[in-house]
Amino acid sequence: MRVSTVCAAALSVGFASAGSWFGGSQEIVTKDVEKVPGDSPLEFCDTDHSNDIIKIESVDLSPNPPETGAELVIKATGTVYETIQDGAKVNLVVKYGLIRLISTTADLCEQVENVDLKCPIEKGVLSLTKAVEIPKEVPPGTYNVYAEVINYDGKPVTCLQATVKFGGSKADMGDL
Repeated sequence: MRVSTVCAAALSVGFASAGSWFGGSQEIVTKDVEKVPGDSPLEFCDTDHSNDIIKIESVDLSPNPPETGAELVIKATGTVYETIQDGAKVNLVVKYGLIRLISTTADLCEQVENVDLKCPIEKGVLSLTKAVEIPKEVPPGTYNVYAEVINYDGKPVTCLQATVKFGGSKADMGDL
């Protein structure tokens, strides 16, 4: 799976957006978490979200779950309570089963260009729709994504996680 596709989906969602999309923990948290409103596998990380700069109102994926070799349309809406400026970071971890494929910190302002946004991201309501192609070469299996967004001054923007299974039936997949 291309990093840009994962990042695009992650940032679109993180920005109620996060599409290309995150410092803090590099582990995927799978405790009792709250589902992100809408039709997607996204959940908020098991952390305090009372000071998040973005309140995600909904994220819809079509199709849900995403399918290899198909276009994935991400629709997200939310409210930005404080301007997100240059220097914001994204901590992104992608695992294939138990294997860590990606563990990186990226410049958020560079990544949001993948979802047709640019920094600074001003206060107010934010809506976006982005279509991305999921390559047909994505190996079947279970993918866990963790994306934590931190503003330039260290304030939390949002933190999201998801588990997506590609290929085969759920009964055939099991936990890799």
